[in-house]
Amino acid sequence: MFDDRDLAVGADQPYAFGGGLADRDDARFATVNDQTALPPNSPITLTSAASEGGALNRAVQNIAIRLHKCIRSPLMKPVAIFRQKKTEGPGYFASVLKRRNLPYRVIRIDAGEAVPADASAFSGLCFMGGPMSVNDHLSWIAPALALIRDAVARDVPVLGHCLGGQLMAKALGAAVMRNPVKEIGWGSVNVIDGPQARDWLGDLKTFTSYHWHGETFAIPEGATRILSSGYCANQAYVLGPHLGMQCHVEMTPELIRTWCLEWKREVTALATRVASVQSPAEMEENMDANVQALHAVADRLYDHWIAGLKR
Repeated sequence: MFDDRDLAVGADQPYAFGGGLADRDDARFATVNDQTALPPNSPITLTSAASEGGALNRAVQNIAIRLHKCIRSPLMKPVAIFRQKKTEGPGYFASVLKRRNLPYRVIRIDAGEAVPADASAFSGLCFMGGPMSVNDHLSWIAPALALIRDAVARDVPVLGHCLGGQLMAKALGAAVMRNPVKEIGWGSVNVIDGPQARDWLGDLKTFTSYHWHGETFAIPEGATRILSSGYCANQAYVLGPHLGMQCHVEMTPELIRTWCLEWKREVTALATRVASVQSPAEMEENMDANVQALHAVADRLYDHWIAGLKR
């Protein structure tokens, strides 16, 4: 599965950034070496620039533009990603941030890391899933709810996946309760047409998403429901720059295979198999194609959310 240890931010690693540290000297050399106009390790000197004339000048200009792009993101505050269980990391969401050279920090609640007191140090907050309930009496839940409310008050965008969407809903005053059925595996999700849904998803009408949940949220006051499914009426809602989801658009093949190892534990509580719960074999059938299609939907949602990050 996806291992985000190399993406952690600590005292000696200020940002996870595009596959490397933005403040390392070799970041600028990597940028130079990416230019097709120059061979790898080619020195740039005044003499060579003068001899090559306009072509090299244009190459240097291109390098300057890429350098500006390279150093731009560290000036932005990182996105805080909250992981509640080791096997439920950021998955494809982290890949999107890396592709856009956006800094982020993984806060490992499962490893005992503390929830920050406020959202002032971050450009956005992202909460991943987990097997617990937001109604459980766990020491980190109340601080997480307070942090979400602080972020909303500061207009710092919040993004929630499954448990994360439930945390957002509870922080915003909505109830979180048991869903009529467990929903595990691939299933159709319908887009509820409206201006907010079109802002986030364009002309998309329906798609197949991945699911793994037994609880669901009510829609917070002032928010708009944009997604629904046959087994769960409230699949996603938006409130300004904030997006709370019940479905899992962050999935990768590695995450799915890892979660399937826990399938027996999840379904033993069911007296019989139900249509809303797929077997591991069903979930892994056509998995690569399903994940690729899901990422196309995730790109729409993540791109819209990223556009609202605090600069």
